[in-house]
Amino acid sequence: MALVPSDPINNGQSLPLIAEVNMSSDSSSASAVVRATVVQASTVFYDTPATLDKAERLLAEAASYGSQLVVFPEAFVGGYPRGSTFGVSIGNRTAKGKEEFRKYHASAIDVPGPEVDRLAAMAGKYKVFLVMGVIERDGYTLYCTILFFDPQGHYLGKHRKVMPTALERVIWGFGDGSTIPVFDTPIGKIGAAICWENRMPLLRTAMYAKGVEIYCAPTADARDIWQASMTHIALEGGCFVLSANQFCRRKDYPPPPEYVFAGTDDDLNPDSVVCAGGSVIISPSGNVLAGPNYDGEALISADLDLGEIARAKFDFDVVGHYSRPEVLSLIVRDHPSNPVTFASTSGKPEGPYK
Repeated sequence: MALVPSDPINNGQSLPLIAEVNMSSDSSSASAVVRATVVQASTVFYDTPATLDKAERLLAEAASYGSQLVVFPEAFVGGYPRGSTFGVSIGNRTAKGKEEFRKYHASAIDVPGPEVDRLAAMAGKYKVFLVMGVIERDGYTLYCTILFFDPQGHYLGKHRKVMPTALERVIWGFGDGSTIPVFDTPIGKIGAAICWENRMPLLRTAMYAKGVEIYCAPTADARDIWQASMTHIALEGGCFVLSANQFCRRKDYPPPPEYVFAGTDDDLNPDSVVCAGGSVIISPSGNVLAGPNYDGEALISADLDLGEIARAKFDFDVVGHYSRPEVLSLIVRDHPSNPVTFASTSGKPEGPYK
């Protein structure tokens, strides 16, 4: 594994670029090769402007190495509230937990909104496809969301996590079938699923049916077993899998009592690792191209030979020659699921505040 030092961008420390590919600029088949980077770094918790500043520094460095696609972790903008209970127990929610949610809600972003505009401008400035994990604010409901941007600075669309895991369901809403996009771009068909929804076979099948070639898997799961899921998806889908996770220490979150890691805070010191990363890039044949990295914040990059997709599909095409639709089939309800639909404009208030 090659370790290439980078410019200082993270609190004065050098953030490494980790690769298992030839990072030279010359390639005899440049049109068929895409340089991709997964970012392994922590949010600046409760500080969205600072997080966006950090994202731009990371994006600039990835672009300086020639990356055409950059994937950030789950909930990078807005933060993954690891260890928090938000004061919830069956039948009760504490005042402290409600205030914690208020602060978390304030750190989330509107889509569309000024933060989305800034992310689009970043993608355009550095001429990259950008896949960014955010906490989306829709009124007073939050969603764990992935945003997609192109190198021209356009916002392409979003994927909302369809199934939050465990206590995530207390703070995040549920996405529907209208936000499971796969974007046909000049560097391949790009889509994303978030963390444990990657373990949902029917969701994966819907993405395969849309032709996903570069399957992005932002996550918060740093366990070794996560790697098995990523390898399986690459083999099953005949696609590249790019999984980006945060690397966080206790000091990356506010100190107690403002922020408490339930049940474990007494055992943690500021340098304790609370999320060890494990970001990885895997080929359609199941080979690890770069990572997994558990050592710290890093840019993890690989050159993706798009010809590998056809070679893998020759073996196994899960929605093509290896399917049996007369025996097994899937229906995806891909329309928005709105709780209220007005049959006419009569549902809108009159006057200047409508």
